[in-house]
Amino acid sequence: MGTPGNPGRKVNLCDLSLREFQRPKADPRELLAQMPSPPAQRAMVPDARTNISPRTIPEWTMGPVGCVGDVNQSVALDFILVGLFSHSGPHQLLFSLVAVMFITGLLGNTILLFLIRMDSHLHTLYFLLSQLSLFDVGFPLVTIPKMAADFLQGEGSISFEGCAAQLFFLTMMGVAEGVLLALMSYDRYIAVCYPLQYPMLMRRQVRMLLVSASWLAGVLNACVQTSITLHFPYCASRIVDHFFCEVPALLKLSCTDTSAYEMALSIWGVLILVLPLSLIGASYSHVLWAVLGMHSDEARHKAITTCSSHITVAGLFYGAAVFMYMVPGAYHSPHKDNVVSLFYSLVTPILNPLIYSLRNQEVRMALVKVLNRAGLRLK
Repeated sequence: MGTPGNPGRKVNLCDLSLREFQRPKADPRELLAQMPSPPAQRAMVPDARTNISPRTIPEWTMGPVGCVGDVNQSVALDFILVGLFSHSGPHQLLFSLVAVMFITGLLGNTILLFLIRMDSHLHTLYFLLSQLSLFDVGFPLVTIPKMAADFLQGEGSISFEGCAAQLFFLTMMGVAEGVLLALMSYDRYIAVCYPLQYPMLMRRQVRMLLVSASWLAGVLNACVQTSITLHFPYCASRIVDHFFCEVPALLKLSCTDTSAYEMALSIWGVLILVLPLSLIGASYSHVLWAVLGMHSDEARHKAITTCSSHITVAGLFYGAAVFMYMVPGAYHSPHKDNVVSLFYSLVTPILNPLIYSLRNQEVRMALVKVLNRAGLRLK
């Protein structure tokens, strides 16, 4: 579009809208009347998969052509999350199943945290496992209650600040858990290959240092990704084709070119996955060599059982992460991404305590001990 007197010159309406909004004592509705006439309102009607009511957002709150760069932080528009379920009968049954799984996962990880805290032997050997259970409690709490509330209320709006909070905590816990799983493989390597030196090599200060390293990596990653992702201007469509705020889903709404950032995210995702997986592979190659050299069948069985539990948990976590961040975008779809996200945000946290409790004799014995104590008190 050209300006009066200079029809060949193009005007960036987004930049123009931002300059106009920054003028003091200016009514956005009056500014809109002076601009080329876009429709007064734009109806935002979700597709059939959503369980939210159609919403109409006044055009003046978004600026001309829906440009909401820095303006969206002051106007504070909501995003709209596409839920997993509609209100049909089968979806209501699936929602009930998700609710049961959510409660089961919370109980399982809370019990595991309690056992490791109460049993001094487990607290020494499985301190890192307690941190994994803490992540498995936090991850579903960030996503599932909001999804359930949207389903029950029949709408899926989330504020800009709420979306930023979800994005921060999810990216933080995701990276922190990946780093922690790699450090847990090092812990198992020390326990199997140097059992006599384990109390000294994995003393409390070392364990706290490892846990702090995982949290620090998660916080740094979350600060960078959240600030950059939400810095982009977002266009008129506010519908996030996901059941929570995630980086790839938000970038699809940006009205600027995000290809460079997406490429940087892909490279960073590969590094985050490859480096921990390399440590896990190196640790368990040494563990395997040590197990093959053991003469005692009992010691070999104990080592294999302990390590196989961790390998299973790491495989579940990194399998979903590899699909999300290393599989080319051509193989992605909103439905597949929702399923994978539901898997690592709900299914994996449920399986982790089951894997460690059912396949670990020390954890089972600690649980039996606690139950026996409770039974004696009841008597």
